[in-house]
Amino acid sequence: MPDPIVANPRPAATVVVLRDGPAGPEVFMVRRHEGTAFMGGAHVFPGGRVDAADADADPAWCDGIAHAIAQLEHLAAPDALAYHVAAARELFEEAGVLLARHPDGDFVSLAAPADHERLKADRERVHDGQTRLRLVIAREGLRLALDALVLFAHWVTPPIDSRQFDTRFFMTRVPPHQTPAHDDTETTHSLWVRPADAIAQAGRDEIILPPPTWSTLRELEPFESVTDALAWARGRTVIRRMPKAIEQDGHRMLLLPGDPLHPDPAGDDPPVETRFVLIDRRWRAERPPA
Repeated sequence: MPDPIVANPRPAATVVVLRDGPAGPEVFMVRRHEGTAFMGGAHVFPGGRVDAADADADPAWCDGIAHAIAQLEHLAAPDALAYHVAAARELFEEAGVLLARHPDGDFVSLAAPADHERLKADRERVHDGQTRLRLVIAREGLRLALDALVLFAHWVTPPIDSRQFDTRFFMTRVPPHQTPAHDDTETTHSLWVRPADAIAQAGRDEIILPPPTWSTLRELEPFESVTDALAWARGRTVIRRMPKAIEQDGHRMLLLPGDPLHPDPAGDDPPVETRFVLIDRRWRAERPPA
């Protein structure tokens, strides 16, 4: 059966937050609420839809305007900026990380209890639509650090239902004196984990990883430091990846670009596993046949 056509996939942004751990880089992941329609129960990176209000970026409150436009140079400037603002907003809402600097260039610290509690309340109000991130930034005398977001991937969910997303993946280092935490609303659990350990946990059915999340973890697995991962991200050629959904042997399968059965090439970084099979409501990663 051919895939249904979804004319306008919804723009979305995802942020991979990293820190250096004793055995290499660790990523921050959240577990989506079981009742969430899209990827309920899965461990993912913070992210979500681009909202209309995310299109209000300007030099009055944002650093890195030129950086953001250059990273998505094939898009109209307002759209490129909206992806970056959405990434920063979703990171604040879902993880409590505020990518913002003081005028002297230092990232805002949330170590002081009063600052933590004040911005925790702002996080909930931004999430509920009671205020906008821009107003929080202005009140605190900060500047949103769009230049702290490094674009490194572009995933489009296959048109297999009405929830199709056109998602840009960004990478950033967790700011000093900030501690990410899940929001207890859309997400119910969070953890710092080495990419290899997250993949191993998924292999033991301890966590669920959607295919783009699995592939991203696999790409980050070789790096020995956050600096190395960010350097790779900055130098990478980003290609559009839309898995192809097929039915084979009674199972639904997703094929990534680079798989022998997918029409699109893999790009500069061929994925290790190019196909995912849905078994017992979990995507199982497989390598293509030799």
